[in-house]
Amino acid sequence: MVSLDLSVVNVGLPEIASGLGFGEAGLTWVIHAYALTFGGLLLLGGKIADRYGHKRILMIGLPVFGLACLLGGFAQEPGQLVAARAAQGVGAATLAPAALALLTRTFPTGKARVKAFGVWSAMNAAGGALGVLIGGLLTEYAGWEWVMFINVPMVAVALALAWRGIAPDEPVERRGRPDVLGAVLATAGMSLLVFGVVRTDEYAWTSAVTLSVLAAAVVLLAAFLYVEKTTTRDPLIRLGLFTNRSVAGANSYNLLLGAAMASAFYFVSLYLQGVLGAGPALAGVQFLPFALGVVVGSVAAIKLGYKYPARSLLIGGGLLTAAGFTWFGMISADGSFAVDVLGPSIVTSIGFGFCLAPVVSTATVGVAPHETGTASGMLNSTRQLGAALGLASLSTVAHQRAGENADPAAIADGYGLGMTVGAVLLVGAVLIALTVLPRTSTAAPAPVEADRGLVPEGD
Repeated sequence: MVSLDLSVVNVGLPEIASGLGFGEAGLTWVIHAYALTFGGLLLLGGKIADRYGHKRILMIGLPVFGLACLLGGFAQEPGQLVAARAAQGVGAATLAPAALALLTRTFPTGKARVKAFGVWSAMNAAGGALGVLIGGLLTEYAGWEWVMFINVPMVAVALALAWRGIAPDEPVERRGRPDVLGAVLATAGMSLLVFGVVRTDEYAWTSAVTLSVLAAAVVLLAAFLYVEKTTTRDPLIRLGLFTNRSVAGANSYNLLLGAAMASAFYFVSLYLQGVLGAGPALAGVQFLPFALGVVVGSVAAIKLGYKYPARSLLIGGGLLTAAGFTWFGMISADGSFAVDVLGPSIVTSIGFGFCLAPVVSTATVGVAPHETGTASGMLNSTRQLGAALGLASLSTVAHQRAGENADPAAIADGYGLGMTVGAVLLVGAVLIALTVLPRTSTAAPAPVEADRGLVPEGD
């Protein structure tokens, strides 16, 4: 649901604009409102989950998310939909770190951990890719409202499964008073950073507005780091986490991976509709091979993860994904889906699937149980921030290459350049895996007995 809602509304934006009377500038807030609250509150959401219990916070975040979706579907004016999307982001920022922390606690090591993170990653990536397909079909045949309503039954099912399938939280050891100042500084800084980046579609990177917002974000985040280093309270993030090479390397890798992949969805969707002339539903269907490729890559990562270290999978997956982006960089105005999209989609998606589970699993290696929510929130934050930075930066590169009032050939050339730069980012991620991540003997060490966090089912 969380990843689905990052992409499901994209194809339906024209219908949303005509249905609710959005202006061109205001329409972008249907996307930005969700990205802003989701990205800005993830660190806080992870800390709250650690402090008050992962299952408890998951059971709170799910209904918040579902209610926001329901209200968004019934929106009658632009402000109501934007507010609902912001509330969705609040729900997602609480449930996403809690869910990943529960997975980490339930499968602390061994082959079961490799398999669990592979399944989780396949669901996560498929949600993002299928969001385009689902959004296109629902918009064309049911109405834009259903891109919001679709989440309501999924929330109900998730609540029922979580209530029955996840064991109650163990008593949480409180480690001093909450670091309220740090929470305020981190949330404000992250929100301003995401806000400044996503608004570059309206205000250029060199404009006074963008530079002022980004400068304020840097000041707030610097103040947050100082507070975390000196506070006598329970810090929002223990800075010692960053001395863990697995945590630091996985988050750096994740930042670049998120930057590249967000631009891929954006450029390919625009190329299919704006250059090749596909309608919303057809463009959604043409994303299906990408979604299936991610699942194939994730399943392959499970099999390979039993024999090879996560570091090796991240290197191989990053190189394969970079090769797919390089292929995408050759798109042209007189191309076709079969030649310019299908082939590179398969290569890119399988490589992306290779990366997902290892980067998530690596980001929580060596992390204490009481900090798994924080580590999970941090990983989600780097991906969200990477997506915002990558999309804003690469779309600027593509627009500058294409120029104003560009013809289809120039537009395709701009998209191609954006994808080529994405390939460079992925090579950077591979270098991080090579130089920062520690070498490990296998990705699946022998299982150890631990609290598995789930209600036994007679297995």
